Amino acid sequence: MQDTNPMPWGALDRYQAHFIVRKQSGQNDQDYVAKTKLITKGHFSSKTIVKVEWNGGGSLARKLNEDTELNEMIAKQSIDDATIFIEPTDSAIRIRPKWKNHLTFGITKELFEIYDRIAGHIKKL
Repeated sequence: MQDTNPMPWGALDRYQAHFIVRKQSGQNDQDYVAKTKLITKGHFSSKTIVKVEWNGGGSLARKLNEDTELNEMIAKQSIDDATIFIEPTDSAIRIRPKWKNHLTFGITKELFEIYDRIAGHIKKL
């Protein structure tokens, strides 16, 4: 008898672009944890971003919340592109978006400018 819920085998087509920023040693890792919180209006395909806030307990989240130009740049992106995670690793800080499939994966010039601006804030801490 065949399994009614077969498991997929092999690699799934999910991709992420990680942007890595070197971290100075001796810094508190919690200062570098942040995630976008999107305030939206509308439903389903008509959903748009009204405002972007950063969640996190450290100084990076406070600094990113103060940068209104950055938050306006993020608000112009799609919901998936505007969801940004910042997290520390052993020797660096990782900036990453949500997982995407092979059809939607890509980095636009605007997204690169957003990540570059976030990296600038990380380097200033």
